[in-house]
Amino acid sequence: MTEQEQTVILEAREILARYFNQNPMLTSWQAVLDYCALAVRGEVECFHVLYLDRKNRLISDVRVSVGTVDHVPVYPREVLKRALLMNASALILVHNHPSGDPEPSDADLKMTKEIQKGCKTLGLTLHDHIIVGAGREISLRARGDI
Repeated sequence: MTEQEQTVILEAREILARYFNQNPMLTSWQAVLDYCALAVRGEVECFHVLYLDRKNRLISDVRVSVGTVDHVPVYPREVLKRALLMNASALILVHNHPSGDPEPSDADLKMTKEIQKGCKTLGLTLHDHIIVGAGREISLRARGDI
């Protein structure tokens, strides 16, 4: 990636952040995917959680973990603890696959199930887990994994 391309991506992220701060309701699934595709990418895996209120307004996009080129450690307990501290009602999990292939690994599916189980117990809604690849994103809900 060239320096100019990196600058454009940074500027796009800033525009999206301003947009979400002014219009925090996630009314369009495409807007969520566009945001994730720009905000959660890189040469190492990063795991974000979008914490939402009862009306699906974004409370915060938190990068909860940074990993390596093919793994990012995620601790469901910490994801859920933060949701409770923020008074969130729902969450969307998002992480990237630097390889460009957004297909979920067995570890991705297992961790998602653990967080989903915790959400049910705590009265939270897990809307989705989005995996960002090169030029496309995969929704685990759309695949039937949630």
